[in-house]
Amino acid sequence: MIERPDLYIDGGWVTPSGSDLITVDEAATEEIIGTVPAGDAVDAERAILAARRSFDGWSTTPIEERAAVVQAIAAGLRERETELAEIMAREVGTPLAISVRVQVGLAASVFETIAEAALELPAEERVGNSLIIRAAAGVVGAITPWNYPLYQLAAKVGPALAAGCTVVVKPSSVAPLATFTLAEIVDGLGLPDGVFNLVSGRGALVGDVLSSHPQVDMVSLTGSTGAGVQVAKSAAGTIKKVALELGGKSAFLLTEGADLDAAVGAAVRGCFVNNGQTCSATTRLIVPGALLAEVEERVAAAVNAFTVGNPLDPSTDLGPVASAGQFRTVKEYIEIGMSEGTLIAGGPGAVDGLDRGYFVKPTVFSRLDPGARVVQEEIFGPVLAIVPYEGIEEGIAIANDSEFGLSGAVWAADIPEAVRIAKRLRTGQVAINGGRFNARAPFGGFKTSGVGRELGHHGLAEYFELMSLQFPSSDDLGSFGQTV
Repeated sequence: MIERPDLYIDGGWVTPSGSDLITVDEAATEEIIGTVPAGDAVDAERAILAARRSFDGWSTTPIEERAAVVQAIAAGLRERETELAEIMAREVGTPLAISVRVQVGLAASVFETIAEAALELPAEERVGNSLIIRAAAGVVGAITPWNYPLYQLAAKVGPALAAGCTVVVKPSSVAPLATFTLAEIVDGLGLPDGVFNLVSGRGALVGDVLSSHPQVDMVSLTGSTGAGVQVAKSAAGTIKKVALELGGKSAFLLTEGADLDAAVGAAVRGCFVNNGQTCSATTRLIVPGALLAEVEERVAAAVNAFTVGNPLDPSTDLGPVASAGQFRTVKEYIEIGMSEGTLIAGGPGAVDGLDRGYFVKPTVFSRLDPGARVVQEEIFGPVLAIVPYEGIEEGIAIANDSEFGLSGAVWAADIPEAVRIAKRLRTGQVAINGGRFNARAPFGGFKTSGVGRELGHHGLAEYFELMSLQFPSSDDLGSFGQTV
């Protein structure tokens, strides 16, 4: 049992204003494994004002010192890797090996690469007779999701701190425990009071305060498209910067001539990573009609070979979904899929031998119409939809036939062909013939998948405002900045 009675505000652990608690369930057992405070508007206000008081001092701290702090957070995560990986295996359901590599390892890598980017990105640039200055955006409200609690926090807190912003973090109520461990790491670094603050609480309350408060200059949310709409509406009243990383229903476009063994393996991994609880998961597999039967056979074999079980068991390939609510949602979609397509793996029944926990059979539907609900709507669970196409133009059209545009993949006979196809997709990232995720490359979406970018130089740039100083002539700039 992990009990977190306090919030982290203004440089220390403080008693929340109320006594309400949020309970955290273990996804594999449905048992309560922890509690955190259900912070309220009073707590959020206190944290915001602390962040505001500390902003001037932190924003003028030398960039080398700020980058060192971000690097130190990464080191702290790696030192507590085992503890953190187990926490997220239990609260999210991520198999332990993946939790070590992705939930903790990727989060640490993001802090590290942001620290490097902060030292590389010019603070000042010369353009003609103007000096362009990057100024810290201000107080940042960071609202993080439950599926990747630390990685998504790193993608917000890392660049915010490096840019000179101060932050108030609101973690998801489903999986908040790892964030409190990170707050312990930050507390041990001796940052000025108020630079980093943590207020757990329900989104409709704490999240709304962060997105609407006039003393918050920027709000960054990772969550559903619906949550993004609400944050954008709340933020509009004070005209603050908004960064939104939202939903996805990404396409894996397979072409004739592709290496089927490699492509199908990548497609299955891309869909079922983190038990399907990944916004950028490639959950639509778009396949030439001539290859459909062969692809179905290979996909079914791969999915049926998964070991579904407790995420703490090293033999487990897929764990449970994170919550009772998500379990119900995924099960409802599987029932819908039964009437929309051909079931080739999994289905609506219970996982054999698992009578407790939020376990869902990894499920695949094929021969689906592009307009089917399981093709169009984000399920956020272990469900793959296979759609056949005739001719690459139709394949591209199906891939683009989505309200979302977060990620995608193309696997073609060769890389030049894959690139030609990828350039026609309306999405933020495309994996080319098995291309790997890059924590230095910008991550974000088109359409209802969001606004802005995270990671690397581009993600860091979101946390600055641009100021132009106009000089009488370019000669008067002297040694300021670098010419672009």
